[in-house]
Amino acid sequence: MAIINYSSCFLFLLLSIVLPLFLYRFPEKVEGYRFKEITVNIEHQRKTHHVVSLSSLMPAAVCSTPAQGSKSLSGLLQVYHKYGPCSPLKKGNGKIPSPRQILINDVTRVKSIHTKFSNKDSLGDSTVSLPANTGDSGNYIVQIGVGTSKQDFTVVFDTGSDLTWIQCKPCSQCYPQQDPYFDPSASSTYSIIPCGSNECSQLNSAGYAAQSSCNTNCPYQVIYGDRSYSQGDFATDTLTLSSDVVSNFQFGCGQNNHGLFGSADGLLGLGRSQISIVSQTDQKYGKIFSYCLPSTTSSTGFLAFGSEAGSSSTPQYTSLQTNSNYPNFYFLTMTGISVNGQSLSIPETVFKTSGTIIDSGTVITRLAPTAYSALKSAFQQAMSKYPTAPSDSLLDTCYDLSGYTNVDLPQIVLHFEGGTDLNVDKSGILYQDSSTQSCLAFAGNDADTDKGIVGNMQQKTFEVVYNVAGEKLGFGTGACS
Repeated sequence: MAIINYSSCFLFLLLSIVLPLFLYRFPEKVEGYRFKEITVNIEHQRKTHHVVSLSSLMPAAVCSTPAQGSKSLSGLLQVYHKYGPCSPLKKGNGKIPSPRQILINDVTRVKSIHTKFSNKDSLGDSTVSLPANTGDSGNYIVQIGVGTSKQDFTVVFDTGSDLTWIQCKPCSQCYPQQDPYFDPSASSTYSIIPCGSNECSQLNSAGYAAQSSCNTNCPYQVIYGDRSYSQGDFATDTLTLSSDVVSNFQFGCGQNNHGLFGSADGLLGLGRSQISIVSQTDQKYGKIFSYCLPSTTSSTGFLAFGSEAGSSSTPQYTSLQTNSNYPNFYFLTMTGISVNGQSLSIPETVFKTSGTIIDSGTVITRLAPTAYSALKSAFQQAMSKYPTAPSDSLLDTCYDLSGYTNVDLPQIVLHFEGGTDLNVDKSGILYQDSSTQSCLAFAGNDADTDKGIVGNMQQKTFEVVYNVAGEKLGFGTGACS
């Protein structure tokens, strides 16, 4: 007959009840190192991943609350996506391009940039500048005033161009725009710049002088990479930025204009040459400006002159480099890329070979093939649980996320000289080509020698501060939604 040890049974029963309760209530007391390890891993994942609602990446049908910025800045302009619901441009004045057409236009712009650096300008014309609107619907617009009394205009702003111009009466050939053409006769402060003047010489040295002979008036001509162009008189007038007034501002008064400008009235040039608004307002703003591009087309950002405007944190700065052969570009020194908190194995020589510029008009960031290959591989590994989708003409790392409400995106950080990090916002990681195709918003150049470009997708929500006088550029987080 079996002998029952009641004390042992009682002890077993007690342990089977109390021990689970103890582990549940005080898990840190048992196998503490494992508990801490799990906690660290979870915290690490939070810091290196973005759990994103896909709906948050899609633009809404109505405009959200405008970006605040600093209301104390008188030169603060609202930034709008050209075709979003916040845009002051009416949608009936032009067809809204598809996401695929935006990419096609972006390729044209980048080819034009690379052509300039390779000294193989396909147009064979020394006056060719960067395309202002070849990345047409990827561009952003602001509203400015010109003349006395002030006439209001909606213009594309572009760090890759120097000359500011608007369409003017009388127009021998002008494309349709929403606002009335600028009427010089209605402005008491309008003046045409004469030939032989120092101002006209600056236009020539900046590469915007017209090929036609200069007799009385100083003519300008700008031809863009998609063969869009603007021609007319180089003139001066009063420029109004919000409540700030700039006297004797030099700009192009265009009577012959054609191309992919949509219904925008012209262009505001934020480049580095002597004729750009940055240089012309040096005494007023000290060659400092900043902007924040909104996370979606249904939000607004800002363009500010003279000060930082709206970052929730102190910007991290990296050095602005210069190249005497291409003085109008903003050069940065990229040093590396991280994905999910892990630095990719990319030699710094790869970034030195290509060099890097930052450009408000390029949509998709371009990397040297060696760097892009490493980024693509790490991104694919992090996204392995999601179904893939066919490649786009430009973007080759795509996924079908139509069956998901939320998606776990890896963190992507671009590293720059001086320890400056650009932790790409969740809105700048995926480019949504269609409801079933979301692609990594980076692309590889044709060769490692092609110039790297930090595009506007990866600049979203940051206050990008251009301290040109101080030769530095900063990224401040949380500047606009």
